[in-house]
Amino acid sequence: MKSLYITGVAGSGKTAIAMGIALKFKKEGYNVSYFKPVGNRSKFIGGEDKDAILMRELLGMDVDIKKIVPFVAGTSYLSGLKNQESALDNIQEAFRAVSLGADLVIIDGAAFTHVGAAYGLDVVSLAGLLDASVLNIIKLENDFSVDQAIFLNNYFVAKGLHMAGHIFNNVPRQLFSKTEGIFAPLLGKMGCDTLGIIPIRSEIASPTVSEYYEALGGELLTGEDRLGLLVEEVIVGAMTTDSAIKYMRRSANKAVVIGGDRADIAVAALETSTSALILTGGLYPDVKVVASAAEKGVPVILVHRDTYSTIEKMSEVSRRIRPGDTEGITIMVENIEQHCDWQKISNLLGF
Repeated sequence: MKSLYITGVAGSGKTAIAMGIALKFKKEGYNVSYFKPVGNRSKFIGGEDKDAILMRELLGMDVDIKKIVPFVAGTSYLSGLKNQESALDNIQEAFRAVSLGADLVIIDGAAFTHVGAAYGLDVVSLAGLLDASVLNIIKLENDFSVDQAIFLNNYFVAKGLHMAGHIFNNVPRQLFSKTEGIFAPLLGKMGCDTLGIIPIRSEIASPTVSEYYEALGGELLTGEDRLGLLVEEVIVGAMTTDSAIKYMRRSANKAVVIGGDRADIAVAALETSTSALILTGGLYPDVKVVASAAEKGVPVILVHRDTYSTIEKMSEVSRRIRPGDTEGITIMVENIEQHCDWQKISNLLGF
């Protein structure tokens, strides 16, 4: 039995890559299981992890969700964790149950590689414990993203782990040529294998308004029936009205984050292609803004965080494929087949 630990920062698309690789191996005739040793509290609905529910269904796993996700870490998880050995024993026991009869176990990493480090539950510690190869997913934002990948690669290797390689995921159009011509060769020069460069596709890369609403909480003032709209860009409306209008006209399917008292920016946003208005500071907007948004079918979400905290939280949100989303699931597998070195991935795992 082989295992592949997929890691990366929040929003890198780890689960999407996990899904694509798992379904591709299943398509090749292998028995594949999914494991998420450290789940994220924010991804739970009714006590069950959303990603685990989806993967269990897609892979036809007859395993309890609590075995697939044996541990959950919220932002205050240390307050409730009393026994490190018990947590590690539960993870190992759950892994044995999930891997029973499997040719390959795809292990989905936590939101960040360091989550759980205080108790040896981070990616590096668990990958060693579970004897898994590591695949890092790069969320490409700028040159520092490459620095981070090289740093992680060197750290994993120094810790004695088998580093399978890296996949650049959801690469923006404007960075694709640079990724092929500069970033990937540089990784190779530094001893890091690039196993794929996947271009961004809005159908699966762009989160929906619903996913932002779930992450932010707050009050939904309008647009209950429009939460499925895609958000391709997030804009902060900290500008003059004239500047805002010019800027917003250049951006389609956007979420505009503004203070609830900025009615001028809200009205300007509603005159352009806007998927959602996100109002910060707990400030209720002018009734004219709400009425206009309702008329245009634009959801308005009122949150009680400040603008900085709201943007920070939104940066962790990524598109989530749901059961029945056949188009999204097909694209996941296509990305692995068309944009990754599938033969190399297979060979690295010994298949």
